[in-house]
Amino acid sequence: MTENLWTRWPSREALGREGFSRPRRLLAWGVRLLLLSLLLWGALTSSSAHGWRIAAGAGGFVVAALLAWAFYRATLQHRLWPALLTWGLLQGVAVLAQVSGLLVPALVIWCASAVAALERLPLAVAAPVTAMALGAYGALNDDDVLTTVVTCLGLALAGYTLRLDAEARGSAQRLLAQERAARKAEAESAALAERARIAREIHDVLAHSLSAQLVHLEAARLLIERGADRDQILERVVAARGMARDGLTETRQALSALRGDMTPLEDFLAQLVETSAGAEVTITGERRALPAEASQAVRRVAQEALTNVRKHAPGAKVQLRLAYGEHQVTLDVRDSGGSSGELTATGGGYGLLGMRERAELLGGSLDAGPDEEGFTVTLKVPV
Repeated sequence: MTENLWTRWPSREALGREGFSRPRRLLAWGVRLLLLSLLLWGALTSSSAHGWRIAAGAGGFVVAALLAWAFYRATLQHRLWPALLTWGLLQGVAVLAQVSGLLVPALVIWCASAVAALERLPLAVAAPVTAMALGAYGALNDDDVLTTVVTCLGLALAGYTLRLDAEARGSAQRLLAQERAARKAEAESAALAERARIAREIHDVLAHSLSAQLVHLEAARLLIERGADRDQILERVVAARGMARDGLTETRQALSALRGDMTPLEDFLAQLVETSAGAEVTITGERRALPAEASQAVRRVAQEALTNVRKHAPGAKVQLRLAYGEHQVTLDVRDSGGSSGELTATGGGYGLLGMRERAELLGGSLDAGPDEEGFTVTLKVPV
């Protein structure tokens, strides 16, 4: 842990300027302008500032600005040797300024480079280079010893405080980026779940409607092959047309359900048994509104179960029982059994599988199988 503390760089988010508020950016630019003003003032007000010395001071000012920018870029990219090289060249500029009699610019460069090293370099490197810069500042400063020591400690504390502040800002930026990524992933997951729900609704509606139409059309085909009379064939065709009309109605209901606008479940089951000869519905328990997914599951299972009865046991009586429990709703569909219909082999055999998958997606269960009389389908969905 200690090794990591001394050798690790501040994060790139901490060394960058992203996340700075407007007041902080104004403050940072104010500090930079203050330092530049001190450098210029020191160069222009020096007693030796005349002729070529002014030109040399201006050139040194430009070189120092370029080196500071290079130091910033090198530390931002976590490149140690280029950062140390530019920092060392800055110290060279400070020494040249001091030798040329420009003491104020030299002191400003040493102080600024000491603070920047503590803020942007690994501590194991920042500590000695900061000590070098502050040592040069203390040796050339005209203040008394106590004032110089206090100033050096204040500069070191300022540099370390800026480092801690930058690391805190960098951590905040990383957390913000992670939160944005999590929100994006959550939005994508929600979109995929919604697409799957829409696809499931459309599939269930079409599968039920087309399967029911296929029952009657296949029956019409068999009647035609057997030479049945026109009225029998017409009855099947009319029934298929009615199923197509019902399928269109169910499709509209599914779209309404996707928009959150559904007819009450009890009314839907009552309408369903009205169109199925020999079917009855019984509802027990305290009636209440169900979540959209649970309500749709009950509707689709009821439809599929009745379709299977018409296909595999035509003419059988069907009893639907809907029971509202405290923590779940149960749908029980039982038929009285009968001889296998002529259309038993039609369909893909995916009805029960689709119903079971729908129930399991909601954390429920579906049991289907023969009983003493006929066939039973039991759906349990938590609510």
